[in-house]
Amino acid sequence: MKISEGMLSKLDKIKQRYNEIGELLSRSEVIADQKQFRELGKELAGLTPIVECYDLYTSHKKQFEDCEELLAVETDPDMRDLLKEEQNGLRDTLEEDENNLKISLLPKDPNEDNNVIVEIRGGAGGEEASLFGTELMKMYYHYADANRWKVEEININMTELGGVKEAVFMITGKGAYGKLKFESGVHRVQRVPETESQGRIHTSTVTVAVLPEAEDVEIVIEEKDLKIDTYRSSGAGGQHVNKTESAIRMTHLPTGIVVECQDERSQIKNREKAMKVMKSRLYDHFQSQADKEYAEARRAQVGTGDRSERIRTYNFPQGRVTDHRIGFTLYSLDKFMLGDMNEMISALQIAVQNKLLENVEE
Repeated sequence: MKISEGMLSKLDKIKQRYNEIGELLSRSEVIADQKQFRELGKELAGLTPIVECYDLYTSHKKQFEDCEELLAVETDPDMRDLLKEEQNGLRDTLEEDENNLKISLLPKDPNEDNNVIVEIRGGAGGEEASLFGTELMKMYYHYADANRWKVEEININMTELGGVKEAVFMITGKGAYGKLKFESGVHRVQRVPETESQGRIHTSTVTVAVLPEAEDVEIVIEEKDLKIDTYRSSGAGGQHVNKTESAIRMTHLPTGIVVECQDERSQIKNREKAMKVMKSRLYDHFQSQADKEYAEARRAQVGTGDRSERIRTYNFPQGRVTDHRIGFTLYSLDKFMLGDMNEMISALQIAVQNKLLENVEE
């Protein structure tokens, strides 16, 4: 079998820790300490898939070895044929178990299950880029709805024609970041704009940034480091215009990061939303600066992970969408724009998994 002694030793330690946590969670003093109970529960949930894979592998390995022992002493030809047939089936099963074990041991993104902040901005292409930004925003809304996730608008700044200058919104739901993290980068659209009288195909771009929502315990923001301005919210395309200064512009002085929020009529609610975005942007900022290991893991996902990188092309005349990081094309652009993104996201997840498996050290 292909499982090395080093990996088996690691798996034994994981199972030992799994059993230890199970015992700890039954203690009254741990149950009374909600923080410890929650942390242990989260650790147990992370170890459970690995232990389940390991138990399955161990069971199948035992059956395989039992067949070998019986073959060593069995003389009846029919019984030997049955044993060999069973052993061949178990050999295939063990290969699958071994692959599943390797996958279960791959490093997990600590933000996999987090909510996300999605930021969309029109790039090259003027009004056409802004209009496509609106379509991308709707695409993510559809995808969130299909996954029963909640969408909460934070700052939507539209052009007179209904295009997106800047759209910032939060998607709340388990596993949101794990699926949407692949969307960060430059999205290119090729089509004939409605405003184009001669029917020429134009190429425009939209930038998308997907940030994990930072938990309160991860980012501490000092009041003295914040400058908060209020102003009257306004916008095109039928958005409400406040007569009171309910909109918030929040500036983090040490980094210069600026967040605006004008979606709510209440200044307090806008401030709360702005703080959520600020924490996520600061989390992303500090991670990319100080934690090289984490930054490299993100770059290793697919491509470089750089937001300036062109990741995908939406070609409307040909009805296709192509992800350039993995060379994957779908010829169902209309469905894709309605949020049918699962096939593309699954292909990206598999590509990441395969890339990481190449570097697994046993």
